[in-house]
Amino acid sequence: MPLAEDIVTSRHRITAYSAQTVTVNEVVHRHSLVLTAQNIVSPWPVTSLADLSDDNLAPVLESKPAVVLLGTGEQQRFPEARIFALFGQQGIGLEVMDNGALCRTFNILVAEDRAVTAAIILAP
Repeated sequence: MPLAEDIVTSRHRITAYSAQTVTVNEVVHRHSLVLTAQNIVSPWPVTSLADLSDDNLAPVLESKPAVVLLGTGEQQRFPEARIFALFGQQGIGLEVMDNGALCRTFNILVAEDRAVTAAIILAP
């Protein structure tokens, strides 16, 4: 689904998404990724909620976000309580949503100059 055009030249923004892809500044990503307004970690070695660990969440936490948007695919699915605890211990908000909602929310928060990181799970 294409998203509305918004010209922001110094930031990453999601320009489209589908069930298997996320397009950032017109570059199509087919693997899971971690995205901030300034950085992309792609591929991110997570293909399901079961893959989430302290090690592969390191790039998410290193970005020092105020809030993390966790995209869980076409449907909203919640990770284990230990994942919420990991973010809570560091004072970081964790919002879990389907990838479509994540894409729309990420662009709004980036436009507001919020410290947001998107962790987007795309199944191979």
